[in-house]
Amino acid sequence: MHGMPGSRSGPKPRSMILHLLGIRLICYDRPGYGRSTRHPGRRVVDAALDVQAIADHLELDKFAVVGRSGGGPHALACAASGLFTDRLTRVAVLVSPAPTDAHGLDWYAGMAPSNIQAYREALSDRRRLIESLTIRADRTRRDPASVVSFIDGELSAADRNVVEDVALRRQLTESYAEAVRCGADGWIDDALALSEDWGFDPSSIKVPVRLWHGAEDAFSPVAHTRWLKSQIPHAEFEEQPGVGHFAAMLILPDILAWLATAQPELVDARPGRRV
Repeated sequence: MHGMPGSRSGPKPRSMILHLLGIRLICYDRPGYGRSTRHPGRRVVDAALDVQAIADHLELDKFAVVGRSGGGPHALACAASGLFTDRLTRVAVLVSPAPTDAHGLDWYAGMAPSNIQAYREALSDRRRLIESLTIRADRTRRDPASVVSFIDGELSAADRNVVEDVALRRQLTESYAEAVRCGADGWIDDALALSEDWGFDPSSIKVPVRLWHGAEDAFSPVAHTRWLKSQIPHAEFEEQPGVGHFAAMLILPDILAWLATAQPELVDARPGRRV
């Protein structure tokens, strides 16, 4: 589950790493992004139906789900949906926001101004949200690197070190360009869905969940995942000091290995082992 904005082509481990882990990694564009048609009025919970359709089409008996940033709530939707009975083995969520109505959470504390603006517009001024994200999407199509440049002043030193990696920065910009290839619809609908009722209660989740967050995150502050942990008491939670939002891309191989341990026959690719 990609971030906001994002697409199926977002940063991911190299194919050799996936092969060694024995993992088949499936990515898709949420409605309105990339090559996916728009689903007006979609809610976060609706992502579970998309995943169900993909899993059925690919004839997956068992699978796990991971979501990063804006994809985190959509991954939790799969865990809470009840659609998958014994098919969904584990869920991992990296640098996720919490619901905007999270009781006891100072939702905007420590958040970067650009995200504060987008979420406040989603809650109170949809016309302005549509205008501002449409302008940003148009600029991104012309110059994909502009998305990173736009938030450059909000990056922590830790995040700047990550995004200055040439290969990873190229993956990010390519993903952003693909996300808005047909316009800002996916970005707009994500902002609206994340700002409204998600359509499920995180405390209802029974599937094994692992939460991860960098302590220096300014885009989805770590307090959001602390709140999610308080609502999903059985969830594992790792708060990593000295890293920020974009370090979630670096930790992904470890997270994928954890997801795959629910199916031990898939995680050892050495000769003579089952893969």
